[in-house]
Amino acid sequence: MMIRSTFILKQSPHHFIIKFKSLSSLLHSSVSPSPSSSSPIEEEEEQDFTSHLLISLLSLPNWQKNPNLKALIPSISPSHATSLFNNYPNLNPQTALSFFNLLSQRSNFKPTVESFASLLTILIRNEFLNVAEKVRISMVKACENEEDARFVLGIWRKMNVDGEFEFKFKLSVRCYNTLLMCLSRFLMVDDMKCVFLEMLDDGIVPNIYTYNSMVNGYCKLGRVDVARLYVRKIVEASLSPDTHTYTSLILGHCRNKDVDSAVKVFDVIPKRGCRRNEVSYTNLIHGFCEDRRIDEALGLFHRMGDDNCFPTVRTFTVLISALSRIGRMAEALDLFKGMSGRGCEPNAHTYTVLIDGMCKERNLDEARKLLDVMEKKGVVGTVVTYNALIDGYCKEGKVENAIGIFEKMGKKGLKANVRTYNELIGGYCKGNNIHKAMALLDKMMKKKLSPTIMTYNLLIHGVCKQDHVDSAYRLIGLMKENGVVPDEWTYSSLVEALCRRGSVEEAHNLLGCLKEKGIKVNEVIYTNLIDGYFQIGKADSGVALFEEMLIEDCLPNSCTYNVLIHGLCKGDKIREAFMLMGKMIKIGLELEITTCTIFIEQLLKNFDFADARRLFIQVVSSGLKPDVCTYTSFILAYCSHGMIKQAEDMLNEMMEQGVKPDTATYTVFIDSYGRAGQLDCAFDVLKRMVDAGCEPSHHTYAIIVKHLLIAQQRKNVKFHTGSDLDMNITKVNIGNVWKLMDLDTAMELFSEMLKRGCKPNVNTFEALTVGLCREGRIEEASRLVAHMLANELTPNEHIYTSLVNCLCYLRMFDKALTLVNTMAEKGFLLHLESYKLLICGLYDDRKPEKAKEVFCSLLDGYNPDEIAWKILLDGLLKRGLVHRCSELIDVMEKKGCHLNPHTYKILVDHMGV
Repeated sequence: MMIRSTFILKQSPHHFIIKFKSLSSLLHSSVSPSPSSSSPIEEEEEQDFTSHLLISLLSLPNWQKNPNLKALIPSISPSHATSLFNNYPNLNPQTALSFFNLLSQRSNFKPTVESFASLLTILIRNEFLNVAEKVRISMVKACENEEDARFVLGIWRKMNVDGEFEFKFKLSVRCYNTLLMCLSRFLMVDDMKCVFLEMLDDGIVPNIYTYNSMVNGYCKLGRVDVARLYVRKIVEASLSPDTHTYTSLILGHCRNKDVDSAVKVFDVIPKRGCRRNEVSYTNLIHGFCEDRRIDEALGLFHRMGDDNCFPTVRTFTVLISALSRIGRMAEALDLFKGMSGRGCEPNAHTYTVLIDGMCKERNLDEARKLLDVMEKKGVVGTVVTYNALIDGYCKEGKVENAIGIFEKMGKKGLKANVRTYNELIGGYCKGNNIHKAMALLDKMMKKKLSPTIMTYNLLIHGVCKQDHVDSAYRLIGLMKENGVVPDEWTYSSLVEALCRRGSVEEAHNLLGCLKEKGIKVNEVIYTNLIDGYFQIGKADSGVALFEEMLIEDCLPNSCTYNVLIHGLCKGDKIREAFMLMGKMIKIGLELEITTCTIFIEQLLKNFDFADARRLFIQVVSSGLKPDVCTYTSFILAYCSHGMIKQAEDMLNEMMEQGVKPDTATYTVFIDSYGRAGQLDCAFDVLKRMVDAGCEPSHHTYAIIVKHLLIAQQRKNVKFHTGSDLDMNITKVNIGNVWKLMDLDTAMELFSEMLKRGCKPNVNTFEALTVGLCREGRIEEASRLVAHMLANELTPNEHIYTSLVNCLCYLRMFDKALTLVNTMAEKGFLLHLESYKLLICGLYDDRKPEKAKEVFCSLLDGYNPDEIAWKILLDGLLKRGLVHRCSELIDVMEKKGCHLNPHTYKILVDHMGV
């Protein structure tokens, strides 16, 4: 309940003190509001109440020593102080000043420009002008953004004109200079020019500090031509440009990407009788770094001592950042380690650029250690620091580690920003955990952070990667509803997904829609469409689209040409493909190894090993470095023809050239040795693969199991017939591996792996369990999980999800529910696709209450719109369960899960309401 301000006026000070504790708690609640925001009227009433509360205390004798005020002080915010001074303009000026100073002694009390302005009103009215001068200088220094600066500018202008302020208080040269420096800080050069002219109109003579502020403001924007006009005014005023003048000009030229002109200014400084300082050096070093002239920057850094200058934290940080950016991490680390010895301790920005550099080098362990060092040394990191590590983990697919850093941020009182959420959303989408990415979107909006075009594009790309085209269209509707306009990248993901599933004409129709909306069709959209036409055998349409692309003045990139070349090669049009490659080089596109690999693959498919090898040699001699795909193409071709020796030679050559084999490379060898009946060699390759830190894929395990099954059949045939004939062996293929595998085969796989020292891990069990579940073999899958648990391995989210899906398909809903509860206990989020199977299955099984109970359980932790899309739209409504859908919408509303109007409209349309 809101206590009106009149309440306090009716009470005596004594009565007020008795009620102090309850009032203090009310004040505290106004300082730290609950998530539900108050209305402007309520906030104003709370501020008025606080003012009355404070004035009662300040009117008491010896108020400074009053224990009630001391207890209240930690809860008072700058807005409370502002309200007090505005509501009580006749407050004793000495009391007002003392109270303000008392508040300012607190480390967490940061006076705002509004609080300074309200104090100034009292001081100026009472002619405390000397103190007022200091306060207004502090006021301008308190500006944190352009809005603050404009507020100060407005207040100061009113002070300077008769009748505009409570009391005329003309600006001094110092005030003007401080204001100009503030405006310069926020690059407000147009306002600076107006203030400079007002200063002249006011009869204030500019000094060197005035002119230097003007020069600096324009130089920050790279407008050296205008800055030079003010340098001329310095000379005209019989003043001399000083170090600060020249240092600003160096900055200006560097911002203009004209580093050579900056060098000329730098060289002229001592000739003009001025001394270069640390800022002069740092500005030029930064200019060299931005121009990618790092070695010149380092040379200048080492010459600083010649001018008796010492590198600052910024000097070191600029160099460390530049070296990290171009991958010279060893040198960056050397500089970092040498900072303390030069009497310069790294700050949060220094740590941040180094952590970011390490993450880009994929050295995440070292980056995390550096964060720990930073925290131990008491250096307070910023959101940018933690975002760098979050981004690094997400790009490597280690989203759980990123979430750990995210939670660490929260504990340190740092508020995640839009970029933090975008990085995490991107990480989840990369790992195909769209439900978790969508849940983050929901959390983001609850934190009053507005999703950007990047947020939605990441989500749309994520759902398109999983071929959930309907969800992509829904997300586009959602973003429009939230005031975010889709761009060409939004639709490029959608076009790619449509083409991948063969809906090329639908994707092509989007082109016309985009042009109508004024959205530029980029080269990525065209390339995906061209590829789509080639994939469905319409090469002529693909070529026609390429010609249209040129007419539309959309320049093809290397990927576009590669798609065309690959399509032509596939159609045995090698000559046309080579001509296209010539055209590609002619227009200035750099020949890439990908293009050459396409030709090599085609030659190998045509069994033309000699020409393929000749082309490979030409590629190497031209300076292009073959990649893992190039080498694997040869290895696959050799292995397909039983030429294992040549394949092994190519593998050795590949590793000698510093190219690491990937999962596909190793799997080709495993399959090849298996087909040759050399299972021992196949397992030896698996061992090499694991030792190299290359995780076997589901396909790798399927290949191994296939050959184990074939070997078992050979033994059985030999045992029963006494011969080694291939009776019934050919029935085993990669398509029916999981139908034929039994637990004995799995145990043999584990035994062979253990024999070679590569212990089966969670991924091993995942591959086998997922395979069995896809075939509905829940009993075998469950026994495999039991074996896993017996070996002290914990099933992961994918294993549990596969088991739940399998149980739902087999209509074993009670067991599925038990497993879902187990997942929840372990902190796993089941995919909404799985919940759809379970809830719809329970309705089909005539267990509506149980279905509703499951639905209620998932409302916390998922995005409400995605719940509606997956469960209601794609689940219940597609089964015609309109009444059940209506029930669950009511459940969502009662639980406070509010749907976006766009989603609600789709539901209503599909329900036929």
